[in-house]
Amino acid sequence: MKINSIINRYIFKEMVPPFVISLAFFLFVFLMTRILDIIKYIVNYRINMPAVLLMLFYSMPYFLQFVIPMSIMMAVLLTFLRLSKENEVVAFKASGFSIYNLLPPVFLFCIMGCFLTASVTIYGIPWGRTSFKKLTNRVAASSFEIGLKERTFNDSFEGIMLYVNKIDPKEKSLVNVFIEDKRTNNIVSTVIAPNGRLLSEPEKLFFCLRLYNGTINQVNIRNKSVNSINFDTYEINIDIKKAFTRAKKGTKHRSEMSLAELKKYLKDDTKKDDIYYRTLMDYHKRFSIPVACIVFGLLAVSLGFQSMITGRSYGLGLGLIFFLLYYLLLTMGRGFGESGAYPPVIGMWAPNIVIGSIGFYLLIRTAKERPLIFDSFINRVIRLTLKFTKKKLA
Repeated sequence: MKINSIINRYIFKEMVPPFVISLAFFLFVFLMTRILDIIKYIVNYRINMPAVLLMLFYSMPYFLQFVIPMSIMMAVLLTFLRLSKENEVVAFKASGFSIYNLLPPVFLFCIMGCFLTASVTIYGIPWGRTSFKKLTNRVAASSFEIGLKERTFNDSFEGIMLYVNKIDPKEKSLVNVFIEDKRTNNIVSTVIAPNGRLLSEPEKLFFCLRLYNGTINQVNIRNKSVNSINFDTYEINIDIKKAFTRAKKGTKHRSEMSLAELKKYLKDDTKKDDIYYRTLMDYHKRFSIPVACIVFGLLAVSLGFQSMITGRSYGLGLGLIFFLLYYLLLTMGRGFGESGAYPPVIGMWAPNIVIGSIGFYLLIRTAKERPLIFDSFINRVIRLTLKFTKKKLA
């Protein structure tokens, strides 16, 4: 049967609407995990709306690598659930069509999803991570207080370690400030103050911390001497321009590297340490997750056909279970790969092999019109439960 036949085009068109709806829904759910942090920036630090929208846009590629395979599975599953519910599958079988005759549009749809996901993992994620990092650096340069976090040691600035117990972003007041200053050769200054205030000139990338009623402990490493000074007012100047320039020239994280850069790093690195294995896993992950579109599509066909016997909710439930199983295996594979328990390539490709084998097995059983192994297991549990209940009532 040709790929452009009426039935194949009909099935392909039926999968598009649920894919778009699922893509929008799951992407919205995933983005909600970022929206809370961004809302805090809007309320506390008055970030403008264009910057917020750009943050969300740059975050999308990371979430799309998971959302697209999930949407592919839901689109195929919902399409065949509808065809089964409305007895269109029965009509196909009566016309001489088997389950294998209906697979071409599904594979075409899954392959398109595979290429779309691959473009996200190979090009979109490095671009999104790099753009997001540049945007946050620009925002931090124009609003230094965003870089300060409560109860967190901040070492973003050369020679200075900052710790602030509480920050009032509106008043720009600081409570319980600890600073370690190593900018002077052979001298380490430790500044402790109960209160302080942030003075800034964002347009000049210059900031000043004015501290009150504190103590300075200076340690001279060369002379091995210690001095202690009490002060009423003390100012520490910070030039963020140097930190901003250093961030631009810094080495890339593996998630920001292109495929060529990943290959070069793996080729040049001879240590074979944890960072090497994590980078190798990230390299294989950019290919294994797109292939999951085909794996989930194959599995969804079988679950959709079985809904004629088991019901719509049963197929959706099994689909979500298998989806969670896939990402559980992916997470476990990443953990074992980082620990060196087995090669990273196994950790990244094992979920596809396991779920793909299950999907292929279920497809064969469905083509032979045999119930899924889960059906017989559940039916046995139900019969045993009813039998046990009758004995109790008797």
